[in-house]
Amino acid sequence: QVQLVESGGGLVQAGGSLRLSCAASGRTFSSYVMGWFRQAPGNERDFVAIIASSGGSTYYADSVKGRFTISRDNAKNLVYLQMNSLNPEDTAVYYCAAARGIMWPTIRPRDYDYWGQGTQVTVSS
Repeated sequence: QVQLVESGGGLVQAGGSLRLSCAASGRTFSSYVMGWFRQAPGNERDFVAIIASSGGSTYYADSVKGRFTISRDNAKNLVYLQMNSLNPEDTAVYYCAAARGIMWPTIRPRDYDYWGQGTQVTVSS
């Protein structure tokens, strides 16, 4: 069992930056692929970025490539999403998710076993 808690969301102007954090419980964190997803009102939950269990590989949605960076600290059970050059289209609830035993890269939300409660990111124009 893994419990995930996101933090770091908020209101930011277009062009600004935010860093999201996801704290995970449990001693098996380092065995999980970790992902960030987002969901805007009326939309489906979309893939943003994932990072391999070791942190050695990452994969991004085209819409955030070059602007967002996912990273993890397995010693602290933390995963991060650094978001730069934000624009209003990035406004959404951002979710952290964990999965184990999946192919790389797996970006379908239904393949992830554990989810956080989400943190709101709002980008004003």
